[in-house]
Amino acid sequence: MPAQPPDSTAAIRPDLSRFDNRSYHPGRNRLWQAAWFFLGLPLLRCTMLPSSAVRRGLLRLFGARIGKGVVIKPGVRVKYPWRLDIGDFTWIGEDCWIDNLDQVTIGDNACLSQGVYLCTGNHDWKDPAFALRTAPIRIGAGAWVAARASLAPGVSVGECAIAGFGAVVTREIPPFEIHAGNPAKPVANRATAGFASSRPV
Repeated sequence: MPAQPPDSTAAIRPDLSRFDNRSYHPGRNRLWQAAWFFLGLPLLRCTMLPSSAVRRGLLRLFGARIGKGVVIKPGVRVKYPWRLDIGDFTWIGEDCWIDNLDQVTIGDNACLSQGVYLCTGNHDWKDPAFALRTAPIRIGAGAWVAARASLAPGVSVGECAIAGFGAVVTREIPPFEIHAGNPAKPVANRATAGFASSRPV
């Protein structure tokens, strides 16, 4: 029987038993993390607490930097408050998931609509041990991340830029540009299109 050729894919086949996350540090000790996951997070997400002031206070208690007048709707999920910085008068809509294994910074007067997902963690698909990789997300002042949009690790959304409805954003959106689709691509410029446009994004 002829010899079988070597398996060229063997070196990249995942072996999740080799996954080792010890090099990653979430920024707080286990007791602090447990307090957040079992006490703070359920209160943050609770639909019976309509007040943004309570949510702002709760996030600040656990280390987030939250500006004045920030609106935080019910159902919002935050992985690690101590890695969250939100500017003044920003809106965070229902069921947003800020999955901030790395730093997330959101500028003044920005808007994250319902169901937005900010993903700061990924895995190295070239590594059979599936090593964790993280990168921060930054959303500029006056930017809008529309409902159900998703941002990949390391993405920046520039000042007054827009990520459209359901957009999957894997690259930077420059200031004032409007990007939509999967993957998100430029479709207009907010500065030249004007604020009165009725076209949905």
